[in-house]
Formats: sequence, structure tokens, C-alpha cells
Amino acid sequence: MSLSKPQRTMELFQFDQRYYEQLVPFAGIDEAGRGPLAGPVVAGCVVLPAHPLIGGIDDSKRLSEKKREALYQEIIRVAVFYGVGIASVSEIERENILGATKLAMTRAARGAPCQLFLVDGPAGLELPGQVVPIAHGDMLSYSIAAASIIAKCTRDRLMRELDKKYPRYGFAKHKGYGTKAHIEAIRAYGPCEEHRKLFIRKLAAPGS
Repeated sequence: MSLSKPQRTMELFQFDQRYYEQLVPFAGIDEAGRGPLAGPVVAGCVVLPAHPLIGGIDDSKRLSEKKREALYQEIIRVAVFYGVGIASVSEIERENILGATKLAMTRAARGAPCQLFLVDGPAGLELPGQVVPIAHGDMLSYSIAAASIIAKCTRDRLMRELDKKYPRYGFAKHKGYGTKAHIEAIRAYGPCEEHRKLFIRKLAAPGS
């Protein structure tokens, strides 16, 4: 049985409770955009107080766009700190997607008043404090889920801006992910500067 939204937020908060009890400032970090064929990868870093609890926070993928945007505004209003880090398509090409994700996360955490960082995903981040990688952290941790909302909303806005520059591809609709319409547009018009060339080459490989 799925949890109601208030219960779901409380479940995420209870996961973070152990860290609040340590009385050490901590942040949640997550990214958006590792999988798309186009656009940057974006990371969010959020330090939230234990009170007030922001109702409705959840993994950004489980929320509607309207709900994410409303929560984005509430998170930045309540947060002790929030940061955004972006790694460009050229950096993704140079560093590979994992390296670029780490770069975006490091940039997002710059200046965070923390000694502890809860991270959804990669280990090995060089941050000024203890780093705790948590698999599927955006589905477990209140702070990481908040960071996922910051990252997702920021990236979606960037993709809507890219849609104005490259209207043929439908970036505003699919946000650069490999939908059927997006793949058909790439095959019809070729890739633009915001397409990840390595990802596109894989798409064009035999058997893809």
C-alpha cells in the first residue's frame, strides 16, 4: 500500500532524524540529468532545518511539475543553504557522465555550512567534510529529496530555455531524454551543440 503524502514526507524525515540528533550541520545532495541525450547535468545541495517540516517533499521523479515548482519555492524559503552546480555538455564529453556528475555536485556544495554530506549516488566526492553515499537516497532521505527537487526544477528551466534556441528538438517537452519524438528529431536534423555526442554515437550504434 502506498503512503499518503504527509506520511511519505515523515518517513523521509525520520531517515534524516539520526543526523539531526548528531547536532552537526548536514546537507543533502542529488543530481538531475545523468541519462538524457542532451543538456547539462545539474546538482542541488540543500541544508534544511529540522523545523518547520516542509510537507510534500519526495523524490522529484514522484512529483508533478506543478508540485515540484511549488516545493522548490518553499525549499529555498526555508533552507539554511541551497546551492546549484552545473556541468556542461562539453564537460560531460571530457569527464564522462560520472565525472561530470561529481563536478556538478562539488559545485553545488561550494560554501555549504556543513561537516556532513548525504549524497545520492557516487562515492569519492571531494568535499570539506564527511561524505555519506546513500543508494537511492532521493527515495529515502528528506534532505536528498529536497536537493533532487532543486536540481530537477533548475534543469527543467534550462531545458526550456534551450528549447527556444533549438525548437526542432522539443527540449521543453522531453527535457532531453531519449523519447521516440526526440530520437526521430535527431535522425531528421542531426544533433545540435547541446547533444551529448558520446550518447548519440551509442544511439546510432548497430543494434540500438
